[in-house]
Amino acid sequence: MSGVTILGLTGSVLILLALFEMMRRHRLREKYALIWALVALAIVTVAAFPSLLIRVSEAIGLEVPANLLFFVASMVIMVLTLQHSSELGRLEERTRTLAEEIALLRLEIDEHRHASGGVRSAEPTDEHRE
Repeated sequence: MSGVTILGLTGSVLILLALFEMMRRHRLREKYALIWALVALAIVTVAAFPSLLIRVSEAIGLEVPANLLFFVASMVIMVLTLQHSSELGRLEERTRTLAEEIALLRLEIDEHRHASGGVRSAEPTDEHRE
């Protein structure tokens, strides 16, 4: 086995071990673990069969097989970034909606307390502020 093959296989095993540990600690969701498992599988495939990378590179007209690796890695990173951006936007919207609902509930509680003769609460406490 060449050094590149050993390095690729070792990297894949380390990625898989990290995936299992992060999932065990509930620090990584299954949908992301699947993506990283596919990345590890791709690394194993390229490490075990380097001629496959060369043949694919030649088939699409690339002279240097490493360029194919960089291109594929760039595409994976772009797709992950797009997916994370989409999820971030969704979570920001959900956070805003929840903050508005909390504000409305606090207003209802204050109005109820005021109507029943209780003391109206002042500003939210520090634990409720960002």
